Amino acid sequence: MRTLPALCLALLLAGCASFDGRGLMPGSSSAAEVESVMGAPAEKRQVANGETWYFYPRQPYGRMTFVARIAPDGRLIALEQRLTDENVAKIIPNTTRAEQVRDLFGPPWSTMQVARMDRDIWTWHMKRYGDPGIPVSLNVQLSPDGVVREVYIIDESSRNSGIFGGVGVGIGF
Repeated sequence: MRTLPALCLALLLAGCASFDGRGLMPGSSSAAEVESVMGAPAEKRQVANGETWYFYPRQPYGRMTFVARIAPDGRLIALEQRLTDENVAKIIPNTTRAEQVRDLFGPPWSTMQVARMDRDIWTWHMKRYGDPGIPVSLNVQLSPDGVVREVYIIDESSRNSGIFGGVGVGIGF
């Protein structure tokens, strides 16, 4: 009977260890080792400089998305947490394109099409101001031509919750 609780604890600890890629070494870990530690990526993106980016969203409750940047030779270049205030600041309404947003954050947690507004809305859950930070949802609204039109950050913390679950901050009205 003691082996079952011990096995469950071991599995739980193993799952936590791979959450952020702990133990992977830039410059020496291979793409196969990245997948062994972190699992299959939610998305792989080939970028212009020959790198392949493996996206590992830890949504919604982890509020992080990691990208493992893999060099053309199959070695890990870097492991980065992408849902940051600095990356949100790179989105410029009426200029940034959908592909650029996808390169920044990887696959959204959810997508919604709003016909009356003629918008697609991509949503990620993140923490503003670091970890621990304020839990928010990042909502990027795209027009049919694939251009970001609005960016909203909605506070999901209980201290500001109201009828709509928080206070919204818009960028680029």
